[in-house]
Amino acid sequence: MFVDVDPVTWTLDATKLEEAITPNTKAMIPVHLYGLPADMDPIRAIAKKHNLIIVEDACQGHGATYKGTRTGNLGDAAAFSFYPTKNLGACGDAGMVTTNDEKVAEAVRALRNCGQRVKNVHELPPFNHRMDSMQAAILRVKLPHLDDWLESRRSLAGLYNQLLADTSVITPVEPHGYRHIYHLYVIRAQDRDGLQAMLKENGIGTAIHYPIPVHQQPFYMKNGQGQGPYPVAEKICSEILSLPMYPELTEEQVEVVASTITRVLVPTA
Repeated sequence: MFVDVDPVTWTLDATKLEEAITPNTKAMIPVHLYGLPADMDPIRAIAKKHNLIIVEDACQGHGATYKGTRTGNLGDAAAFSFYPTKNLGACGDAGMVTTNDEKVAEAVRALRNCGQRVKNVHELPPFNHRMDSMQAAILRVKLPHLDDWLESRRSLAGLYNQLLADTSVITPVEPHGYRHIYHLYVIRAQDRDGLQAMLKENGIGTAIHYPIPVHQQPFYMKNGQGQGPYPVAEKICSEILSLPMYPELTEEQVEVVASTITRVLVPTA
């Protein structure tokens, strides 16, 4: 079962979570989307009430915090991606699971290593998901720089917010008690496609993360799981646009992007 998202934060709407729970529900996966944590207090309360496991999707949440606690520590386990474009990225595909549960940790170690707890004894499904040692070495070198990179992203996002404040686009929010780390800087615009085309004409690259909501993906549709509607997610997916965002981006470049947008969008009243 899927759950619609909050229209302000764009993360899981906890007020709609409980109605999606069925007798078959075993776990819930809140997504820390674009670098903003999901609202974990009500999610955890519902999980406790129904005896459900929480697996955080922290693949875009490296270093984000929720009420003083970093993502990866807010559920029973969490998944991180180190794909090269992530805030902490390797030079190839890599990832990590974090947990404080020894049984979960032991199971994950076996699952990633061909189902082995003891060498040559395969007790579990034989997946091979071991991180390459070279990727781990690269990540260890980059990790000490992560906080500085995150502060750069936050500063650039603040400048975007300031420069776009008088336009009709909707900029990302950072609720009190959250620390957004802006893996992506995503705005919403009614004529998203037109805005994207105009920016491209001016030499500014953008992207759409993600144009199709999960419940409308072919895999779920053909398996009878693409039920809906989820009107907030559907609307947001038709309006989102990712602007340039990376730690080395300069303030001057942000100003160029923002000024290009303000030239064509009617200011808000």
